[in-house]
Order: sequence, then structure tokens, then C-alpha cells
Amino acid sequence: MAEQLGATSTTDQVLAGVDLRGKRILVTGVSAGLGVETARALAAHGANVVGAARDLDKAARAIEAARRDAAAGGGSIELGSLDLGSLQSVRACADSLLDDGKPFDVIIANAGVMATPFGKTADGFETQFGTNHIGHFVLVKRVAPLLQSGGRFVARASSGHRFANVDLDDPGFERTPYDPFVAYGRSKTANILFAVAFDRRHQARGVRAAAVHPGGIHTELGRHMDEGQMAGLLERINSQLASEGKPPFEFKTIPQGAATAVWAGVVASAEEVGGRYCENCHVSNIVADDVVITPVSEGVRRYALDPANAEALWRKTEEMAGETF
Repeated sequence: MAEQLGATSTTDQVLAGVDLRGKRILVTGVSAGLGVETARALAAHGANVVGAARDLDKAARAIEAARRDAAAGGGSIELGSLDLGSLQSVRACADSLLDDGKPFDVIIANAGVMATPFGKTADGFETQFGTNHIGHFVLVKRVAPLLQSGGRFVARASSGHRFANVDLDDPGFERTPYDPFVAYGRSKTANILFAVAFDRRHQARGVRAAAVHPGGIHTELGRHMDEGQMAGLLERINSQLASEGKPPFEFKTIPQGAATAVWAGVVASAEEVGGRYCENCHVSNIVADDVVITPVSEGVRRYALDPANAEALWRKTEEMAGETF
């Protein structure tokens, strides 16, 4: 009987017995953490991975061991330059891939930032919305023609989407007091809504999209939070869990955190994950917007899967990026 996958499953457990030779997969953010492990696991099972990163020297060092695993498994990892905070860089990356002309079976939009101080990208967008959403939106939409029928787009989202719905009237906090986690929530909701709208547009040609939450993991993503902030957040989470009679929160390992994106990208059936939000290697349940749950509990808010919300975001993002697809 096949092993039951769940919150503690690792990438290699998800891919046990899976042969990815001949598959070509694009992964963003391969200079640390989840991106490196995602690329390693896929390439170790035979895939040819194109890894995109802002700092290519850092990425090359980070994937050194992963490349050895890739060689042993019949796969490969190559690197390309991508700064999601600059649409000039995003467009150059997309143009390079389009000029190369080689098709992809999967695109995993993994890169991102979290809880940053207020700032703006090179194009004047609020840092988290501009990096996590707009940069990936322009990249993925430009290279979408390279996705083969039967392919997948996987957007790395987060339970942090429950901090906030998107605000299409004030995406840059020009009239709203800036809050790092509200901004993060908006960007993660946008990642889910992008997957919903992308799935609707491409499923007729056999391409599906899903959003995934990796779980709580110690990675560079939390570099903008000091120890006091992290301790306070964990204290609040554990206090609420205790009141519900649940055990204290435990961080996932990086291979456990990368598992759901790998599962949604190459293991789960297209019908199962298409247009859905996934966590712990399964499709998540929908939680009403007014139901209070801990940040580490499972569940996706209705607003993050709402088709009308997804279409409104799509139009707004095209307007902000100055590109119509």
C-alpha cells in the first residue's frame, strides 16, 4: 500500500519511485532554503531543473551539493538570473527563456520575501506585493507559452494569506498604515488568486495551477523578524493551541517544507489540485472568512479562492505592470 503523505512527509518520500527523467522544471529562488531543496529533489529524480536567482554566486554555492545529487539521479540544475523586484530583470529572464525555446513541464514560483520594512521595488511597488506577486505574475505569464500540455504552475503561498485579503484600491499602502504582516498577507493572497485565475485560463489546453503552503520552517524568509518578534509570535500561537487542547507548534524541516510543492507539481493528479490551495501534501479545506483559527492551523480563506476576486486582481496587476496578457 502506498505511503500516506502528510505534514511530516519529505520531498524524497513524496518522490519515492517517481522517475522525472525528460522533465524540465523552472524553480525560482534557488539560492537558499526551500528553493534549493525543491531543485535538489526534482533533479535527484531525473528532472532538468532551471533555477532562477537574484544572486547567482550565492545560488551556485547553495546548489553545489544538490548538483551532485542531480548527477547521481540523472538530472541537472542550471542557473539563470532573476530579480523579482525589478521588472526589467523579470522581462530579461523571460525573454532569455523564450529565446531558448525549450518547453517546461512545471513552473514553481518559490522565491519571496516576508514581513519586510516598508519599501518599494525598482518599479515603485510596495516591496512584498511587488516581489512576491507582481514579479512572478509577469514572469509566469510571459513564459506560459512554454508550458506543455499536461504541465503545472505551482505558486508558493502561505497560511499568512489569512492576515489580509488583497486591497486593490490601495495596494501600495499610500492611504493605509503599513503593517509588515498585513502586506505579507496581501501578497500571499495574491499568489493564491493568481493560481486560481491562471488555472481557469489554461486548463482547456491541459495546463493546471495550484497554490501551496509549505508550513512553518526556519529559513532565510524570516530574516526581517528579530528574535523577540519570533518568540512573541510562537508564544501567542502556543497559547491558542493549548486553549484548544493541542500540542505546541513544531517547525518543519526544509525537506518537509518543500514536499507539498513537489507533490502538487509532479505527483498529485491535475484534477485534484487544479485551482486549489494545498498544504501538508493534500488539498486544504476552505475556512469561512469570519472563523478564528491559529496561524498554524490548516485552512484557506474563501476570499483567496474567489474567482471574481482573482479576475479583479488579474486586471489590476496588468494595469500596475503595464502589460496586458
